[in-house]
Amino acid sequence: MRKNFMLAVILLCALGPACARQKTVRMNTSKSAQEIVLEMGTGWNLGNTLDANATGGLESETSWGQPRTTKEMIDGIARAGFKTIRIPVSWSNHITGKNHRIDSAWLRRVKQIVDWAIEDGLYVILNCHHDNYSSPSGISYGDGYYPNPVCWNESMLFVKNLWLQIGREFNDGYDEHLIFEVLNEPRLRGHEHEWWISAGCNDCKHAAQTLNRLNQTAVDAIRSCGGNNAERLIMIPGLAAAPHSVLDSDTFTLPKDSADGRLILSVHIYAPYSFAMENPGEQIFLPKHENELKGTFAELNDRFIQNGIPVIIGEYGATNKNNTEQREAWFRTFITESRRYGMCACLWDNGDWNASVTYEEKFGFYNRTEQSWYFPTILRAITESVGE
Repeated sequence: MRKNFMLAVILLCALGPACARQKTVRMNTSKSAQEIVLEMGTGWNLGNTLDANATGGLESETSWGQPRTTKEMIDGIARAGFKTIRIPVSWSNHITGKNHRIDSAWLRRVKQIVDWAIEDGLYVILNCHHDNYSSPSGISYGDGYYPNPVCWNESMLFVKNLWLQIGREFNDGYDEHLIFEVLNEPRLRGHEHEWWISAGCNDCKHAAQTLNRLNQTAVDAIRSCGGNNAERLIMIPGLAAAPHSVLDSDTFTLPKDSADGRLILSVHIYAPYSFAMENPGEQIFLPKHENELKGTFAELNDRFIQNGIPVIIGEYGATNKNNTEQREAWFRTFITESRRYGMCACLWDNGDWNASVTYEEKFGFYNRTEQSWYFPTILRAITESVGE
């Protein structure tokens, strides 16, 4: 009898983090989706880390130059005043078997980081990140998905099997503090309208229709897991997660859902592009930039929030152009205006902050090794503007 007991203990220890959250926790369904989004405050992205897809295996976590994630890093995010962490994860380079089986070691690592954040009282957004295949044709088993009719069958199976597995692993052990985001910036990669959707483009129209079906596939897979996933909040993107793809088009539709009022619109905002992303672009935050931001938030409010659909900005930021004071003003406007309408915004942080050579993709804010901030005044501009 004792021998069998010891064998059971050894087996449990060997399974590691994947067994760490087997107890059932109660999902608080009395809170509306909008109430939860308000509680999420302001968020931060663990960028260029679990989403890095330059290689497979556990070593992929550091393949884009970021350090291995530690509990101390997550603790530092909570101490800084963030209430939400978005954990981007790429999965296609970790498919190991039939039915798009996810490598168990990778799944355990993802769970470990999610659990650290949950233990700190953070809301967690878990997603499918760089799994959008690079070509509109020739997609093979395990390559991911591509939102066009030609790639439909493999894309559908990938999305379905992926979310069935994630849904089974992250279910009754996680309450409303865990949120699923089904796809990240799904788009026509390599197309002339990859980032800016044209109403007169048939490829864009077919992509939007295909994306509607993929979003529905993901929601159905998650809900089929039952338990807490029957009511879990789910974030839904339009093409490229761009505001204009859902504001300027009648093609985008939210999935039908067996749960009432548990879907959230997911958008990314790096705007105005000339200030927030373009290299070199503009370095001064002008009144026209402020007006553009205010207009976008107002439109999202009018079309979605006022119709009972909350909005989470899964990514936002302004690249470093050696213009810290101007960026402070941009961040204060961004957070103040988005919170005016009850949105939660998650800062994109890829760890790369040094703009001595180029301004391109300089979205580093948090020194993960030292748990300090490269731009403390920007951090203050964010946390002070949340309005709590």
